Amino acid sequence: MSKFKYIDLFSGIGGFHQAMKNLGGECVLASEIDESAINTYMKNYGMNSAYDINDIKNDEIPDHNVLCAGFPCQAFSKAGKQMGFKDPTKGTLFFQIKRILISKQPEYIVLENVRNLLSHDHHNTWNVIADELDKVGYNIRAIIMSPHQLGIPQLRERVYILGIRKDIYDGELQFNVPDKKDKSALNAYEAAIFDELVDEKYYINEQEEAVLECWNEFYQGINLKIIGFPVWSYEFGATYPLEDYPAWKAEFCRKNRKLYEDNKEFIDGWLKKWNNLNDFIPTNRKFEWQAGTSINSIWDGYIQFRPSGIRVKRPDAFPALVAMVQIPVIGKYKRRLTPREAARLQSFPETFIPDENDFQAYKQFGNAVNVNCVEFLAKQLFQYGRMQVVDSENQIDF
Repeated sequence: MSKFKYIDLFSGIGGFHQAMKNLGGECVLASEIDESAINTYMKNYGMNSAYDINDIKNDEIPDHNVLCAGFPCQAFSKAGKQMGFKDPTKGTLFFQIKRILISKQPEYIVLENVRNLLSHDHHNTWNVIADELDKVGYNIRAIIMSPHQLGIPQLRERVYILGIRKDIYDGELQFNVPDKKDKSALNAYEAAIFDELVDEKYYINEQEEAVLECWNEFYQGINLKIIGFPVWSYEFGATYPLEDYPAWKAEFCRKNRKLYEDNKEFIDGWLKKWNNLNDFIPTNRKFEWQAGTSINSIWDGYIQFRPSGIRVKRPDAFPALVAMVQIPVIGKYKRRLTPREAARLQSFPETFIPDENDFQAYKQFGNAVNVNCVEFLAKQLFQYGRMQVVDSENQIDF
């Protein structure tokens, strides 16, 4: 069968490319402006994506069946109220998608964005997008989905906007998506995400291990196991007035002071042992336990060194990989997630070649669309039309 054709806008490192390729598609245009992502795209797909969508004329865009785009959500701040403007999307990158749809009329659209797109600017942003897609002839459905719903141990809710040209199908688009509330089966260890042997550079250093061991002793020594507030060590024994603080901050201070009073003997000894945390930088003197009672040791969880403190989460699923500013630490292995493991959490194949620069690799995977989520939803979308796709090793005609 002949392959369906698609374009990959704001292509990054090719999450859409990989998903459409898995379904039997052929990429006829990729557009990206980030140099590092362009290099990674070329390295993996042998295709130059160094084209700014703002500069590509309509007659330079090949005919295609599917338009894919993980478009940036620029602030359509007052778009929903600008009734006097003929085109409220002018000046935004969404306008580039719209003008291509008008010109090329592909059968399908598959877009991805942050979940907050739906509520941004009191829903005005989404209302404008939905209205404009309707005006140019597309029947759409927005689906919020996270990789964990497909058994991938990452919590990463994104909105996927699936569309089909109205002349092909104008009924209600329905998608079968697993329940997002059920996380019971998630386990990164069983999902074969982690490698046994990794470079030493990914292991935490002695100071980081000391910080984590310190807070591990703290958690195991206090009488409160479900901590519903950030722990601020500088509030232990504090008595200064809180009248000038915002209500939320004053409440956290009071809870910290009560925690100290309820565990004074233990905490005093703990602080003395650890030199009142004076050897730690300020952000490491704060602690967030977000694992409930699912674990009883830091070393059994996933950990992030964040500006808000040491955050510990249950080991069922990783937090969303978003540009990877705070790379998660795998407590069990006392090391950080590697780029290859980040690739697996984003459903890229083992053959995918990450950027040689770790910082860029983490950033690129954090910004990428999840391959399996796109493939899962696109396959269902294509059933509403006449397109042929490949399902695993078997061809399926729709």
